[in-house]
Amino acid sequence: MTDLSIIARMAPVYAERRARLAARIKRGIAIIPTAPERARNRDSHYPYRYDSYFYYLTGFIEPESVLVVIAGDQPKSVLFCRDKDVEREIWDGFRYGPQQAREVFGFDESHPVGELDARMPDLLANQPQLCCHLGSDEPWDARVLGWLNAVRAQVRNGVAAPEAISDVRTVLDDMRLVKDAHELDVMRRAAQISTTAHKRAMRAAAPGRAEYEIEAELLHEFRHGGAQAPAYTSIVAGGANACVLHYVQNDARLNAGDLLLIDAGCELDGYASDITRTFPVNGKFSAAQRDIYQLVLAAQAAAIAEVVPGSSWNAPHDAAVRVLAQGLIGFGLCQGSVDKVIESGDYRQFYMHRTGHWLGLDVHDAGEYKRDGAWRKLEPGMVLTVEPGCYIRPGAGVPAHFANIGIRIEDDVAVTATGNEVLTLAAPKTVADIEAWMRG
Repeated sequence: MTDLSIIARMAPVYAERRARLAARIKRGIAIIPTAPERARNRDSHYPYRYDSYFYYLTGFIEPESVLVVIAGDQPKSVLFCRDKDVEREIWDGFRYGPQQAREVFGFDESHPVGELDARMPDLLANQPQLCCHLGSDEPWDARVLGWLNAVRAQVRNGVAAPEAISDVRTVLDDMRLVKDAHELDVMRRAAQISTTAHKRAMRAAAPGRAEYEIEAELLHEFRHGGAQAPAYTSIVAGGANACVLHYVQNDARLNAGDLLLIDAGCELDGYASDITRTFPVNGKFSAAQRDIYQLVLAAQAAAIAEVVPGSSWNAPHDAAVRVLAQGLIGFGLCQGSVDKVIESGDYRQFYMHRTGHWLGLDVHDAGEYKRDGAWRKLEPGMVLTVEPGCYIRPGAGVPAHFANIGIRIEDDVAVTATGNEVLTLAAPKTVADIEAWMRG
């Protein structure tokens, strides 16, 4: 059972977020359900993972829960959750129950989730707007529409249904984009665990071992460090497999002379880390591998330098692309001037993805990248990945010594008031540091 005193100390953090949501809504009601449990097969379920929006506002991790936030002159938050059930606790573990959930997590009211359908029409009555998210779960959508129809059926009694329905995620995305001190602390710890896992994987890699054996080293370190799960399916890609961006089979043997690309990160207390490192299986870069690796590393350095307050979201990507284009021209993989290679998109045959994404409760976290058609400006508290790469498949005009080299280098970077903080800096990434670490 979780230490309730620790959770209680965190309750004000979540209460403040609910208050901010109510202030942004001004008048109306927001309904945020957690994620449903999902069957894996027959009577087995996938490990449960709560909904990120719900968790952001509550810190509550039990399934079958719904948060209602009422905005207005007297804002309040109401939790619907499972009843306390000693018999079910014997089978499935501890449950808070409505009374203890209210006391520990600081809700104004709490009720059994079995009463949700009966209570929601009254809560919705005479509210000017409903903020929820529709369109992602048909049974949930039907349930919400049923509540609204129940309110509309009372129109002759002078009861009005919400006139406006808006997507609560629009407001919450904006809130989640800028991390508070608690969130940044958790993300630093997640990054530390993942950094240790990558270092362990580098030491474990050797010719003849299987990709899944290295994946197992990562998973061991995630759990050993206290993380609850991988933040996403780990990519452990040796040799030509590194040129497949979302390679997850992780079942090939590692060969001497090949590179190993690992894209893996843990999830700690709901928050993701996301690191990619590429290194030689035998601990020593070949000349061609070193050339491409140094190019990607230089592109990443140029991109990270652009992660500062006031910079546009796209500035790191533009900086990385310019360095990569120059290098690809120098290696004879692209022809023409840097501007021509960028304008024509020739570089995309070797670098086909963006240079980063928001990071937080989700690996690809909530938040807009553009506003009113312009790239969003970076602000202190935002966290993003910076992950340029170069993937050289065999083909016409590709020198044999470059063929099947796939490299990506990715770090988690927080925007600070004066610049940035690379949360994952301790994972070796220069050629010298990688080779020295792998030598032991």
